[in-house]
Amino acid sequence: MTITTPKGFRAAGVAAGIKKSGGRDVVVVVNDGPSASAAAVFTSNRCEAHPVTWSRRILDDGVASAVVLNSGGANCFTGEFGAETTELTANRAAELLQLQPSDVIVCSTGLIGSGDEKFRQGVLTGVKLAVAELADDETAAQHAADGILTTDSVAKTALREGTGYSIGAIAKGAGMLAPGLATMLVVITTDADLESAQLDTALREATRLSFDRVDSDGAMSTNDTVALLASGASGTAADEGEFTSLLVLCQDLARQLQADAEGASHDITITTTGAATEDEAVAVSRAVSRSNLFKTAIFGNDPNWGRVLAAIGTTDAQFVPQQIDVSMNGVMVCRAGTPDAPVDTVDLTPRKTEVLIDLHAGDATASILTNDLTHDYVHENSAYSS
Repeated sequence: MTITTPKGFRAAGVAAGIKKSGGRDVVVVVNDGPSASAAAVFTSNRCEAHPVTWSRRILDDGVASAVVLNSGGANCFTGEFGAETTELTANRAAELLQLQPSDVIVCSTGLIGSGDEKFRQGVLTGVKLAVAELADDETAAQHAADGILTTDSVAKTALREGTGYSIGAIAKGAGMLAPGLATMLVVITTDADLESAQLDTALREATRLSFDRVDSDGAMSTNDTVALLASGASGTAADEGEFTSLLVLCQDLARQLQADAEGASHDITITTTGAATEDEAVAVSRAVSRSNLFKTAIFGNDPNWGRVLAAIGTTDAQFVPQQIDVSMNGVMVCRAGTPDAPVDTVDLTPRKTEVLIDLHAGDATASILTNDLTHDYVHENSAYSS
């Protein structure tokens, strides 16, 4: 199990007719524990969706007892109607669960600009159906994981056991994966006894080192939300230092998101070492991850390291170009800014691809997870709304 493994949580995922496929599209996760501490991180995209605006506001007090999620419609740029739909969703869940609307986080995912009365009624009907099916078993957890998928090909789940507590999660994301505090929809549950301030600190650090390091296509979503709810039902007051299971869980999910990126045929880890600072290492790795020339070269199994150096040169990181080393899948193709091993000795046919950059400018290291740019990615996103 995942989100229902921690004590004090129930979940459900139902089909409410929002998705054309007829699949599950409304999910409810409820915290029944003695504590209702919560924290979340959201997209930094200034064009945020109505559910993000709502959830950001109601989490000011660090309290939430439920999360309602729908797939099949982003409810973004849908005007006053969209804002009303979000509030009505929270009201409907609160009424059925005997909560306050301000205790309900709302998340949506799907096509931007899509939202009409049929969508609204689908979400509201789905909430009622989901509340009626809430359970704490494995089937309920899987239905919840399935209900938030859009272009994903598989559900993403994770579970970690701490000392006297557990953490479970479901996630969705296959496109528009770029950093903005979060890069998809994620619900994380734990039965650890932690205050909201502790959750917020732990979640932001875990996100910084996991989801923020996935940059599949350089496109930032308007709806990204990662919510963490703590029930306190285990009775274990895990301290922040020991709550490292959260980071491991988030890194696991980040890898799952990378592996399911739209149309990808290579999972690429770009690691920059020898940087003056961690931020500069991140900036260099991210610049390479966002180079379409680099990504298409990897798709073609072409170790074109010149495209790596060209991307590095667009950053403000400290380095001397004539000192940079680049290796691909263990073969150093560039040493001190000049050709080294023959490129035909590099095997880029495996899906797993490792690019190592050494700037020789310091001791900092950071990695970015990305993917190649393929025909399938272009086709899927050109036909998405139709």
